[in-house]
Amino acid sequence: MTASSMPDSNSSNSGHSAAEPMAAEPMTFDHLGVPEPLVRVLRKDGKTSAFPIQRDTLPDALAGRDILGRGRTGSGKTLAFSIPLVARLADDEGGRARHGRGDAARSGSLPRPRGLVLAPTRELANQIDEVLNPLAQAYGMRTCTVYGGVGQGRQVDALRRGAKIVVACPGRLEDLLRQRKLSLEDVEIAVLDEADEMADMGFLPAVERILAQVRPGGQRMLFSATLDHGVDAVVKRFLKDPKIHEVDSATQHVDLMTHHIFRTTQAVKHDLVRKLASGAGRRILFTRTKFQAKKLAKNLIDNGIPAAQLHGNLSQNQRDRNLGAFSRGEVKVLVATDVAARGVDISDVDLVVQVDPPADPKSFLHRSGRTARAGRSGDVVTLVLPDQWRDTRRMLRLAHIDAKPVQVTADSPEVTELVGPVAKPVHGWSLQAEQPQASGGRSAHGGRGGRSGHRDRRPYRSRRSSDRPALDHEDGPLDGRTRGHRHSGSSERTRGHDHGRGSGRAGSRFDADRRGFRRGHRRHRRDGNPFRSAAKR
Repeated sequence: MTASSMPDSNSSNSGHSAAEPMAAEPMTFDHLGVPEPLVRVLRKDGKTSAFPIQRDTLPDALAGRDILGRGRTGSGKTLAFSIPLVARLADDEGGRARHGRGDAARSGSLPRPRGLVLAPTRELANQIDEVLNPLAQAYGMRTCTVYGGVGQGRQVDALRRGAKIVVACPGRLEDLLRQRKLSLEDVEIAVLDEADEMADMGFLPAVERILAQVRPGGQRMLFSATLDHGVDAVVKRFLKDPKIHEVDSATQHVDLMTHHIFRTTQAVKHDLVRKLASGAGRRILFTRTKFQAKKLAKNLIDNGIPAAQLHGNLSQNQRDRNLGAFSRGEVKVLVATDVAARGVDISDVDLVVQVDPPADPKSFLHRSGRTARAGRSGDVVTLVLPDQWRDTRRMLRLAHIDAKPVQVTADSPEVTELVGPVAKPVHGWSLQAEQPQASGGRSAHGGRGGRSGHRDRRPYRSRRSSDRPALDHEDGPLDGRTRGHRHSGSSERTRGHDHGRGSGRAGSRFDADRRGFRRGHRRHRRDGNPFRSAAKR
């Protein structure tokens, strides 16, 4: 199956197309066959009517069919696979799922989860687990997250306590498989979310190795915006006669999303960005590099606009804390690199500002997709300098964005109208380290950030000139290296062992050995050189 073979309309039983207005009455979850315990959990969270992709996929997924789902970001894909994943495992588990600890915890055997969700980034893994865990708890099942950037100890403990469903990034999962910390032989249902992003980040070879280890004949669900870069090969190899559901085309932008192309100059750009960040609503500002994100956040804070950062130079605890503060509304501005375009699922972001135009149409659509989610409207601003206009115009054409460019300054009426009510300046603000982490910090479910106040002790890494989500250092493709072994100048890339609980121990031992070697080398040069005079000795 190739990308060109994907149908242009929804091939589910409902027959809805992305271009059609939805004429049918809203479909409730119980009418779609969702078990009553899960309906109660959803109702408690304010979810009663299914989104189009949920309405289309749930009957087939609950019946055990392999699913190939294609829908834009924010369309409700997480619930579309989480509901059938939990419901079908609970049916098979029967009464055993309601008893306390899992089989591995009781017998000491190798942990054998029965459900697996693969995600490209740790932020997305955490947010999937936030949706999945309450559903699993309705049947007494445990979930856990597995990703790099934090010590593996808590994740291994969660697996041993009997987690039935694992939400994982491929790099760390392969690490644990090499160490024989778990087995995938009992996985009956496997989900691959954001498969096109997996491909862009170089994860598909690892994904194929992982899927080859799960139980043959189980259910597979794959969700992707496109089927390029090898995703079609994964579909052909691992999905059996999949039911295809397409809610939106890969390049379609959301009807409730309004695009603004602001042409400006370098001289006025800084004031313009500050003005766009000054509104009272929640907004995300995207930069191309980690250095730019850090610099812009500091500039905004110095000008009385509280701003949190999200980029690859932060530890996992810092990222969890900053994203949690943003999602809870403690800070209204998030300055991020493209890593946030793949991992932030917050439904009430009013404005996305692309401080620098992205490199390609797909990144443009992913950034834009942080607003106008879950049926809400939103605005996207792209700032373009004179020397960026030619490339940006071509990218907008490929992304099917038809917006008239406007030359603006910070005081232009178009900008003032878009910003709306301005938030009161807050001077001297800082996001304290002792603030709580994101809601993903639940230690009971395995590796959601570690202990409160825990610091990710890893060796210093030099900054790169750009933030490359494709190698978002904790889950680099193919090799699954553990952090803490990436010492500059060392050829050893330790595979499959963590030297205890945290990566920092290995780094400290390495540094101690290196210091001892240097002292011995200096002593040898001083005492063992026959050409040195006795006086100098």
